[in-house]
Amino acid sequence: MKAFVILEDGKVFEGKSFGAKGEALGEVVFNTSMCGYQEILTDPSYKRQAVLMTYPMIGNYGINLEDAESASVWISGLIVKEACKYPSNFMSVETLGDYLKKNGVVGVENVDTRALTRHIRYAGSMKAVLFAGETPDFEKLAKKAKDWEGTDKVDTVKEVSTQKEYVFNGTFNRPINAVPKYNIVAVDCGIKMNILRILADLGCKVCVVPANFTAEQILAKNPDGVFISNGPGDPSAVGYVIETIRGLIGKKPLFGICLGHQLLTLALGGKTYKLKFGHHGGNHPVKNLKTDEVEITSQNHCFCADLQSLDGKVKMTHINLNDRTCEGIYDEEKRIISVQYHPEAAPGPHDSAYIFRDFLQMIDTSRN
Repeated sequence: MKAFVILEDGKVFEGKSFGAKGEALGEVVFNTSMCGYQEILTDPSYKRQAVLMTYPMIGNYGINLEDAESASVWISGLIVKEACKYPSNFMSVETLGDYLKKNGVVGVENVDTRALTRHIRYAGSMKAVLFAGETPDFEKLAKKAKDWEGTDKVDTVKEVSTQKEYVFNGTFNRPINAVPKYNIVAVDCGIKMNILRILADLGCKVCVVPANFTAEQILAKNPDGVFISNGPGDPSAVGYVIETIRGLIGKKPLFGICLGHQLLTLALGGKTYKLKFGHHGGNHPVKNLKTDEVEITSQNHCFCADLQSLDGKVKMTHINLNDRTCEGIYDEEKRIISVQYHPEAAPGPHDSAYIFRDFLQMIDTSRN
């Protein structure tokens, strides 16, 4: 079956379907990771986005029962050069294509992914329709993509956050090994499973709460610290979480990752802005300004914190070596630590896992 990627500017990339039939709206972003596609598909931060993989063959090791980062597939669609039909892995239970079909996700292969990536790099992230079926009306679908609201100024957190609070007790295949020493409340803006695993393995009892929990509700639980999770979309559209954070600043140690980092920036009175094509992949160099060491990081974000807007209110701890954007902030007095990248990886390198221990050290200092 033929399949197409129709961009809002009218440009069309033809390929072949390997997922669900039909059409899907999404903002096309390219990801430079060589593996970890199952984690990418199940990362809530990709809500409303169609992911373009730059590595030429995707699906080599199939789909297994352990690598999902949430209970759902969140991406709007997947675009690859070649989808592997015969995966080789003892843990594989199905092919990538079958996984997409089962979850109703449009997949397009045999696309000139290099040309599409270059187009996105020069023109910026773009809304698109992914279509699998008979030859469509390209002009009509391009207009549909252009008229779609996309992700800017849209609250997508409410679409991915948990509806009920719960205590993380591990997963069926990865039980918790550590004895709890810290009580942490995690605000779920689209949290990834590996964040919860790491916190639990470091001795945290983690109570995950919906994004619309108020500061009063969180403080009533008397946590040792509060974690603000990653998540999808425009941070400026999630005003209720910003207000919650403002009510927590100075009262509890705070730790944010990705969207959580942006929301902390806004709560402190700063601003955020949208990058031209975002940072998505597992090979982004970030410099730790405290140690002068360079970490290779996993990243997935379209919006960025504007450090200049904070006017010296916090200290920048990390900087992106590709485009010099802010990758981390720290405030010892207010007990705030946050990073733009993903120290939990999944997928990606583990260079930055120490950030979790820094947060717990902050809690220990606060206790003393």
